[in-house]
Amino acid sequence: MTSTAHPLPLRQDARTIGLIGLAHGSSHFFHMLLPPLFPFLIAEFGFSYSQLGLLVSVFFVISGVGQALSGFLVDRVGARPVLFCALSCFVLAGLVAGSSASYAGLLVASVLAGLGNAPFHPVDFTILNKRVSPQRLGHGFSVHGISGNLGWATAPVFMAGIATATGSWRIACLSGSMMALVVLIIMIWNRDALDDRQGTSAGPAAKNTTAAAEEHPLAFLKLPSVWLCFSFFFWSTCSLTAIQSFASPTLQQLYGLPLSLTAMVVTGYMLCGAAGMVVGGFLAARVERLEKSISVCLLATAMLLALVGSGLLSGTAALATTALAGMGIGLAGPSRDMLIKRAAPPGATGRVYGTVYSGLDLGFCIAAPVFGAMLDAGMSSAIFYGSAMALVLGVCSAGLAGLGVAARAARQQRAAAREG
Repeated sequence: MTSTAHPLPLRQDARTIGLIGLAHGSSHFFHMLLPPLFPFLIAEFGFSYSQLGLLVSVFFVISGVGQALSGFLVDRVGARPVLFCALSCFVLAGLVAGSSASYAGLLVASVLAGLGNAPFHPVDFTILNKRVSPQRLGHGFSVHGISGNLGWATAPVFMAGIATATGSWRIACLSGSMMALVVLIIMIWNRDALDDRQGTSAGPAAKNTTAAAEEHPLAFLKLPSVWLCFSFFFWSTCSLTAIQSFASPTLQQLYGLPLSLTAMVVTGYMLCGAAGMVVGGFLAARVERLEKSISVCLLATAMLLALVGSGLLSGTAALATTALAGMGIGLAGPSRDMLIKRAAPPGATGRVYGTVYSGLDLGFCIAAPVFGAMLDAGMSSAIFYGSAMALVLGVCSAGLAGLGVAARAARQQRAAAREG
């Protein structure tokens, strides 16, 4: 944890936070490089949705495994060079996709995009934790989360819009590649603000980091709080997948609403989530027991989703309630990231964030087919009930993780008092 008596100049912190937000938004954008183009790919190649769905699975498998491993690389060589390599993979992914003449080419593009996406959370949080004043770290986590939501929201409009306007999905892929290149150039131009080897850590924190360097690189895996945070990400991502992928057709079946209307609910959910993250940044900076605020926010969201699943609301109220549920997820986001920071031993930030955030990729991989099977079986209400239950399980994980972090902090204080 960084320790400075006075915060750094606002301009310096804002510059680092803004750059990381831009980079994180680009990673979420490349989650959606190919999915918005599926209708165009089917029209040209005759692929099935199962074949195209495999491209998404490949992306998240590569990203999940790579995310856990890339944390070790970040701790060893630094976050900045890994960030540059990740963005370069996005540039290549867009170029390969745009020049693909077969399914194999698209598969290679998915692998490259997954490799590019893998290191982003270890990179982003390592730089934020080392470059941003502790007093503004909650706001940094807030911007980080908002930028991810905006990346998800922008990609379908950008990719499908260009493909429709030009009549070519290839031009859309190449445009995505050029966008990643522009982001890479911006990062290189501002590389001094991303140098995690020249951060704000000092004093006791630096001493702790030196001591931690003597431990085995895998020692952090013994900490229950790390695996509880991993579990939290898995369950919360399962809930997100249910809403992101299936809320629209489920609302159509439950309430008889047209798809043209229900298609907007995910956008509303994400926008409410982004608004919640703005407030959540202030919350994370002021709350000591983060697991309590996370629990309250997620349980409120779970109650709203269960209410929608009950079928008791009117169609309009169901749409509004589903969108509003995203507010609780957003409010909890910065506190969640701050809790992981506290769970990470000194000197193991990249490894911990890489391991914990791989739970996100695992959640995407597993939840989509499970909830899809529910919808195929006509279990419409189960989509919302299942999403709510996943959040409840996430609350259990966050609560136990918070207790573990608090207990470890108390032990460290007692040890420091004895040494003093």
